[in-house]
Amino acid sequence: MTTVLDQLRGMTTVVADTGSLDAVRALEPVDCTTNPSLVLKAFDDPASRDLLMAEIDAAKSAGRTSADIASLLPIALGAELTTLVPGRVSTEVEAGLSYDTEASIARAHQIIDAYAARGVDKGRILIKLAATWEGITAARALQKEGIDCNLTLIFNLAQAIACADAGAFLISPFVGRITDWHKAQSGVDGYAAEEDPGVLSVREIYAYYKGRGIDTIIMGASFRNTDQIKALAGCDNLTISPDLLNELDAEEAELPRALSPEGAAQVDAIAMAEPRFRWDTNQDACAHHLLADGIRKFDADFAKMSALL
Repeated sequence: MTTVLDQLRGMTTVVADTGSLDAVRALEPVDCTTNPSLVLKAFDDPASRDLLMAEIDAAKSAGRTSADIASLLPIALGAELTTLVPGRVSTEVEAGLSYDTEASIARAHQIIDAYAARGVDKGRILIKLAATWEGITAARALQKEGIDCNLTLIFNLAQAIACADAGAFLISPFVGRITDWHKAQSGVDGYAAEEDPGVLSVREIYAYYKGRGIDTIIMGASFRNTDQIKALAGCDNLTISPDLLNELDAEEAELPRALSPEGAAQVDAIAMAEPRFRWDTNQDACAHHLLADGIRKFDADFAKMSALL
């Protein structure tokens, strides 16, 4: 019998949630991602650390500030990752710009230009933006320019619908963070996969997208255990940490498909203009809290990286 990971790859595009070059070489994912949090973790990987230190030394010699260097490191790592994976590398617009549409668009152009200077075509890159209304509006403009976007920190259907309306290439619903929030609120230790709030959130989004024939890719993210992953087998993409990928690769058991486009019933469209988006997000205590918390945490990691430099 083939491993669970091999079976998963037969129905879902597997993405590595890591900036470790050695891990990517070993796990052979289709796509990868970079952000300040993953860059900080990448310093623990010898191959990644050597690359990053060389970039830091060159930038310091050129008189770059710590903040400038911190902005360059995800791109340096991402450029190397494009040599290791056949697909896309998501690269994040800094979280501090999450409520500034024009600044997000300008930063996205800088990222694309920085990759082009390293010989990487924009077709290999996804610009990663927080799914605030401003971030989604920025994605709408960038998609019209032919710059594909990954809208991240998705915690409810309202965000997902607004992203699809904007023509986003891909969205990243965060399974584990939703689960963690509900565990804390309910005072429980965990959930069975079929009752897991994070899993159910992605399934709701999947049903709406496939029921409406929406092309935007759904990439489940932020997993806490392999049961959550198995419960979303068949989702377009799943981005998975190396530890969980290794667990799936070590397990030999039948993996039934949980999601398929053919199983989605047609659904009515939901109009998601800005007032409803803001109201629905406000009324969803989990999404309201986690969106703001996620932005703060990404920004804190960027500040930490700048301080270390």
